[in-house]
Amino acid sequence: MDKIESFKVDHTRLGRGLYVSRKDEREGVCVTTFDLRFREPNKEPVMDTPAIHTIEHIGATYLRNSKRKDDVVYFGPMGCRTGFYLVMFGDLRSRDVLALVKDMLKFTVGFDGEIPGASAAECGNYLEQNLPMAKYYAKQYLFSLENEERLDY
Repeated sequence: MDKIESFKVDHTRLGRGLYVSRKDEREGVCVTTFDLRFREPNKEPVMDTPAIHTIEHIGATYLRNSKRKDDVVYFGPMGCRTGFYLVMFGDLRSRDVLALVKDMLKFTVGFDGEIPGASAAECGNYLEQNLPMAKYYAKQYLFSLENEERLDY
């Protein structure tokens, strides 16, 4: 079998940041996958699963209601629990979505109330949520993006 693209990335050199993971084009339509790397792989502890779940619910809700909602294909966690994937229509670079990602993080940090989609009817594991830790990770990642801005161009 061929090695998939995400396994070709040298994770020993990857830090926190916002990276283009891949671009796919079909029938003239380009889709860009972004790596929102919240944690340094193999150096920092991975994120808490309930917090990841909460970021997924809040982040996806924010993105699907943002000005760029028609460009958003998918937002969800990485299996390694070090970040998230954001998939968007368009031939994009990290700086093209940086403001959107920062706004999503600010929304998450300031979020109070019922977590969107956290009911038995809307989610297959609705009880596994951790808003305080989700805010912690979002704040930490936002700080990293605002101060280190590890972006690929």
